[in-house]
Amino acid sequence: MKRSIKIIGMTCQHCVATVYKVLSKLDGIKNIDVDLETGIVTFEEVKPVDMDLLRTRISEAGYEVG
Repeated sequence: MKRSIKIIGMTCQHCVATVYKVLSKLDGIKNIDVDLETGIVTFEEVKPVDMDLLRTRISEAGYEVG
């Protein structure tokens, strides 16, 4: 299943790389695309993803899920 989330706080390519790295470590997420301009991240959820954990990991990296 394809999902999209809004990430608040990304300002540069380093931010994009950080968000990509955080999401790539979560089980069940594949084919991640982080768009700096829109702040939208799309990914394929190949098995159920704990969205609370996702929000926590994004927050720990210094960003917010909108």
